[in-house]
Amino acid sequence: MSKPDALPASPRRPGPFRWLWYAVGGRLPARYREWVLHDLTCRTWPIRHLARLLTQLVPVAAVLIVLLPGPLWVRVMAVVGGSMIGLMYSYVFLYEATERRATKAGYPHGTAQRVREERRADRGLTQAVEEFERSSRVRHPRG
Repeated sequence: MSKPDALPASPRRPGPFRWLWYAVGGRLPARYREWVLHDLTCRTWPIRHLARLLTQLVPVAAVLIVLLPGPLWVRVMAVVGGSMIGLMYSYVFLYEATERRATKAGYPHGTAQRVREERRADRGLTQAVEEFERSSRVRHPRG
């Protein structure tokens, strides 16, 4: 019997427009539920979070650079400095933000963290088994 939140081999990905909607905080249809959990729990989930943040930030930064008065270098540095502060704050709430996205997709609070921990444990177990097999082959070569 499989877990209700177990991922299929290849979860259905949203198209570019749905992904943009998702990146700015929108809720995806239920058919993308498994992909959302994958997005929030795969090995690259912090990088994916950064991509979503930059998707929100870049248009605002471009508008600010164009509309703010003053020399270009001052406008660019102001936007870069403000963006860096915003990105640091968003990473402070990284876990909460991903849990909120998982909750929007219909998962109970804490699911994303639990799945990440289970995957980390599975990877650790797999690495330990591989290391054991390598070390036992070195000590006891087959002959």
